[in-house]
Amino acid sequence: MHGNATGLLHAWHDFYVLIGTAAATLIGLMFVAASISASYMTEKHQAGIQSFYTPTVVHFATVLITCVVLVAPLGAMPLGALLLAIGAVGLGYASVVWVRMGRRGFTASIDLADRFWYALSPVAGHLLLVAAVLMLLLFGDERSLEVLAIAIVLLLLAAIRNAWDITAWAVTRSGPSP
Repeated sequence: MHGNATGLLHAWHDFYVLIGTAAATLIGLMFVAASISASYMTEKHQAGIQSFYTPTVVHFATVLITCVVLVAPLGAMPLGALLLAIGAVGLGYASVVWVRMGRRGFTASIDLADRFWYALSPVAGHLLLVAAVLMLLLFGDERSLEVLAIAIVLLLLAAIRNAWDITAWAVTRSGPSP
């Protein structure tokens, strides 16, 4: 990674603090939502939890961890290595979720918007993350920071949208209060 990469990140510090804070807060809300809808967290719904709920929390966590790494006082090489690892692991995980959704028949039973937000956008976000890191590592290209921001925002938006979708699904299945 070019030595000036860490200097270039300084201008983005507040952006990553804000996005990381949002992701951390939303992770907490996902735990609250899980506790409220604990009656759905059963073996019967395990496939849905693994395909929808868990990946949403993972995407929030990816955004949080990426933001923490980006604001940490790291040298260029450790920063690049950590970001590349986050992107590669996230890409692998998102791809497994996409394949798993297909094997479980979810892709046939959910609409196109859900397929985009639960499967395609996380894969795209992680691909952009890896591409941005490689642009920064290999070329020291300042535009890579914009691509990195787009990747993180895409993952955050996908997780927010999916968290809302999960919440709406749970609410429509709960019966009236006694």
